[in-house]
Amino acid sequence: MGPINFLIKNPLAFVLMAIPLLYSVILHEVAHGWVAYKMGDPTAKQMGRLTLNPLKHLDPMGTLMLFVFGFGWARPVPVNPANLHKSRAGMIFVSSAGIVINIMLAFVALFLLRFLSLPSHGIAATLLYYLATINIILAALNLIPIPPLDGSKILMGFLPDRLQYSLSKVESYGFFIIIVLLYFGMLNPLIDFFRWIILSIIGILLFR
Repeated sequence: MGPINFLIKNPLAFVLMAIPLLYSVILHEVAHGWVAYKMGDPTAKQMGRLTLNPLKHLDPMGTLMLFVFGFGWARPVPVNPANLHKSRAGMIFVSSAGIVINIMLAFVALFLLRFLSLPSHGIAATLLYYLATINIILAALNLIPIPPLDGSKILMGFLPDRLQYSLSKVESYGFFIIIVLLYFGMLNPLIDFFRWIILSIIGILLFR
């Protein structure tokens, strides 16, 4: 069951999970738009998407899936690759931005958990734990190179045009494919692998 299960069993735990979950997804999308704007594409800014207002980002079905099953999506931030400086490199940076912000949020949360003397079962420690866990999972999931996940767009930046086109054709069915693969646990090894990489990087930064 997803986070909605906590609403019935433990309403406080639901709130402590829902807030970082919601804003981690929103910040992920804002990061895409902000980097695109800095690299020459004002589309997201002109459409009012560089904001933390949830109403500008939430997709009804994606939000429902997020809270019921723990996997969902926000409305993708619009990006026009033709406006980007060095469009191929630009798309790599734009696509990586959401993953980077999730890793940064996880790092900050784990840093605060490690260096602040917080009661282990207190509200602050629980909130930081959920913030770290959610962002590590979001970053790991989005590194998977299946359209429309960010990993596929990063990969496209390194592929020749012919293979880019072939991979992009999968995007129309991407969410269905991802949901099926998640349901049967077929993506778990990849998620665990990327999560291990992210935790290793954060661990090196925290313990060096």
